[in-house]
Amino acid sequence: MTQPNNPLHGVKLEDILNHLVGIYGWEEMGEVVPIRCFTHDPSIKSSLTFLRRTPWARKKVEDLYLQSLDD
Repeated sequence: MTQPNNPLHGVKLEDILNHLVGIYGWEEMGEVVPIRCFTHDPSIKSSLTFLRRTPWARKKVEDLYLQSLDD
């Protein structure tokens, strides 16, 4: 099933995080999305664990990713 109108379709959460860290860095991401896994000893692994269990935080990260694609 294809989702041509969904820009997140087929994009892994890990790829989204790597993209955002490359653009913004952990500090700025922690300011935009103030969650502990971005502000205290951040890592991709801990962030993935948290975001997979926390839908509201994942939504904010996905929104930031989409915004970064528009910029």
